[in-house]
Amino acid sequence: MFIQTEATPNPATLKFLPGRDVLPGEPAEFRDAEDAARSPLAARLFIIDGVTAVFFGSDFVTVTKRDGEWQHLKPAILGAIMEHFLSGQPILTDRGPELPDGEEFFDEADTETVATIKELLDTRVRPAVAGDGGDITFRGYRDGTVFLTMKGSCSGCPSSTATLKHGIQNLLRHFLPDVQAVEAV
Repeated sequence: MFIQTEATPNPATLKFLPGRDVLPGEPAEFRDAEDAARSPLAARLFIIDGVTAVFFGSDFVTVTKRDGEWQHLKPAILGAIMEHFLSGQPILTDRGPELPDGEEFFDEADTETVATIKELLDTRVRPAVAGDGGDITFRGYRDGTVFLTMKGSCSGCPSSTATLKHGIQNLLRHFLPDVQAVEAV
């Protein structure tokens, strides 16, 4: 098994590509070892000293570190990923309860606007940020402001503000003049 790695815009996060499906469908993020208990692979990665977050995309894993150099952490992470896939265990043993950050808020009168926002995010934004090892999901819409949750390498990334303000905000404003701002939750 050959696992490729890619740098992400977030220097604290590295993207691992095992060359096979990781988690088709909705991505999953783990911010601590307790949350990772529902994933054998995430639990294995949190055993490595310095790992602070794990994110599973459709065909990649991103790992965020607290400190230390990637040259020291990378071999242990590669070994954990390889051992997991060779073991035949599932990525998730339980999808877990829907987390509170999955709750959406918007006025019923804005249903059509929200549907367009979600479509634009799903077709134009999410594929691009997945390429960088992250994900952005809709959280809410109120008074012309779109609220988004940033996950994976996007969470805590130094360039995430630029992505939100110059990329996503401009895209949404172009298609939806009622959108005035985009904020991270």
